[in-house]
Amino acid sequence: MTDKKIWDKANQWNEELELLKSIINTTNLIETTKWGTSVYTHNNKNIIGIGGFKSYFGLWFFNGVFLKDEHNLLINAQEGTTKSLRQMRFQSKADINEKIILEYLTEAIKVEENGLSIKPQKKRTISFCFFTK
Repeated sequence: MTDKKIWDKANQWNEELELLKSIINTTNLIETTKWGTSVYTHNNKNIIGIGGFKSYFGLWFFNGVFLKDEHNLLINAQEGTTKSLRQMRFQSKADINEKIILEYLTEAIKVEENGLSIKPQKKRTISFCFFTK
């Protein structure tokens, strides 16, 4: 049986993802696995996810739209589609600043405690009815 690895599409960010996990583990967030990756929760609510991609690795804040983003590090990966999720992307270990990440994590936990969220909108469906004689 093989060891379960952190989700990493490019399989090249193991050391970097472990560093991010070690930073997250200094908080009181609870690690779980959702969608094949590590997701960290507070009061059973998703706070942050972690993963590696072809050209970057990063963190995603599920309610990142509510964060102040004083360091201008968060991006909306799918402008016009993604409402509240924001990503913090890295290209190397040198990009990781533990102090700043912990600032964002602390604020993300407060956002959850304050109940801030964007409720998913129901998709409109159109029904067609055909009549024949």
